Amino acid sequence: MEKNKVYKNVSLIKFNSWKVGGKAENFVICSDINFLRRLIKNKEVYQPIKFIGLGSNILVRDKGLKGTTVVMHKGLNDFHKQGELFYSEAGLSCSKFSKMIAKEGYLGSAFLSGIPGTIGGALAMNAGCYGSEIWSFVKKLKMISAEGELIERNINDFEVGYRKIKKKYDAENFVGAWFSFPKGKKEKAEEEIKKLLAHRKNTQPLNWPTAGSTFKNPDNNYAAKLIEDCGLKGFKIGDAKVSEQHANFIINLGAAKAKDIEDLINHIKKIVLKEKKIKLIPEVEIIGNI
Repeated sequence: MEKNKVYKNVSLIKFNSWKVGGKAENFVICSDINFLRRLIKNKEVYQPIKFIGLGSNILVRDKGLKGTTVVMHKGLNDFHKQGELFYSEAGLSCSKFSKMIAKEGYLGSAFLSGIPGTIGGALAMNAGCYGSEIWSFVKKLKMISAEGELIERNINDFEVGYRKIKKKYDAENFVGAWFSFPKGKKEKAEEEIKKLLAHRKNTQPLNWPTAGSTFKNPDNNYAAKLIEDCGLKGFKIGDAKVSEQHANFIINLGAAKAKDIEDLINHIKKIVLKEKKIKLIPEVEIIGNI
């Protein structure tokens, strides 16, 4: 499939980490931001436009997506240093970004090596793990408007919360950002990444299609513990299953439908609310036509 070309009715199964979902009405693999700007400016793509990276934090419903789906991770991955700041385009994977920061001898990026998504996706949800969040390191943002204009924004244009971001200019989307990390030693930075990846391998079901953590952690609690305490490890609907290795992961055993996963999410929410009186909030974004 060629980059920077608009396709019709493309299956999104290969473009999300759960390996489920329907078709995109219009579909673009973008590797050139100016191509995307022209499409938007000339109204050559249908609204709404949905930007996705590695599709690691979304559940695409079985009836697919209307409008235009733009995949970012196969080209918009520029990374370079500007003074004391690092610039990354939105399509760069978090793991590659983390390793590049460490290679430069800067600390603090190790947590990003454990996030299976892109910088754009991480910015959109304030992704984090192991006590760190990406927006702690953001200095300014590059956005694309609904008219195809590129605009720089500062962090005061956003309300940052736990696994959520509220944009002052809601119609804009992330295409890049500048970051600041503390200077350190390359060896220490790379060792931090090595330790985190080893821990991740030992504690998460990485050999199955998943979307990472399914639910946000409630205040002073952990979603995985709540789910496990309710006896839901291993519970299945269709081919969607609560991982027995990590209860906050839902895995696709091979033939799951998006509906199976969504039904399982709703079942988990219902049981945890009933037994623990705690409302779990999904961390994954459920998108598409019902």
